Amino acid sequence: MDPRALPPRLVIDPSLPPEISVELRSSPHILRQARSGARMDTTRNPATLFVLPAFLLLLFMLTSSTPLFVMGTGVGMIVVIRWLATDGTYRSTKRRLGLARAHAEHYILPEDLDHPCQMLLRRAQNAVEAILHSNVHKAGLIDSVDNQVSLPEEVWQIAQRLRRLSSMHAEHGKLVPRELPPDMEAAFKPYTSALDAAWTSLTHRVRHLEKYAKQVLKADKVYHAHLRLEKLAAKTPEYQQLLAETVRDELAHGRINELSDQAAHVRKLFEESILQARQTAGELLRSPLT
Repeated sequence: MDPRALPPRLVIDPSLPPEISVELRSSPHILRQARSGARMDTTRNPATLFVLPAFLLLLFMLTSSTPLFVMGTGVGMIVVIRWLATDGTYRSTKRRLGLARAHAEHYILPEDLDHPCQMLLRRAQNAVEAILHSNVHKAGLIDSVDNQVSLPEEVWQIAQRLRRLSSMHAEHGKLVPRELPPDMEAAFKPYTSALDAAWTSLTHRVRHLEKYAKQVLKADKVYHAHLRLEKLAAKTPEYQQLLAETVRDELAHGRINELSDQAAHVRKLFEESILQARQTAGELLRSPLT
């Protein structure tokens, strides 16, 4: 399946403390429960359902003969372990649900967006992922520290605006009749135009991210060729000697010069591609959404 057709991934506010971000990211189903308003029964712990039956069974076995006493002890231990495990799961779920509610404005689920907004967010995420996983980023050639901070923040800002736009799209669809009287169309048009303008602006922003990603991927290819050429460059004397020994002097001299020229050409391409990527990033980050 085309990655661009997949729904977007969960987006977490990058300003949250790392420990909270990790907790939220690890339990998307809990986040969906919190978003839907689902609540746990805080007055009843399911672990307590084990206690009374287990107590009666254990009491019966303890008052019986010795073999039953041994069996009762084993059953009692199993019940206690099961009770502790169930109680721990209940407490953990309750805590995570409380955390999800407390930070409800600091994460965005795919279902928070309508389909067009989902697809646009996914495009932004794909672009940022391509940049952060590139070799030139990992090698620190395109302001890696700035990318690591600015790009997640960019995705968060885009996601927040898409969530609001999705909500207003839904509201607009309910309020505006499908068929308007001719003399009423002009009255509704400014509201429709406002939504269209917001969509156009966000689309332009995502395209700019994608442009940056393309520049980075282009730089990545040249960087890959550059690294291979560097390894070959170390063997230049061997190639020069081979040419000098096997080709006429005039021809050998020209081929040797070609080796140097090709190395310089690839290095220039590499430097230009890195410069273009940095310029594109600069244009993007000079006009943040924040």
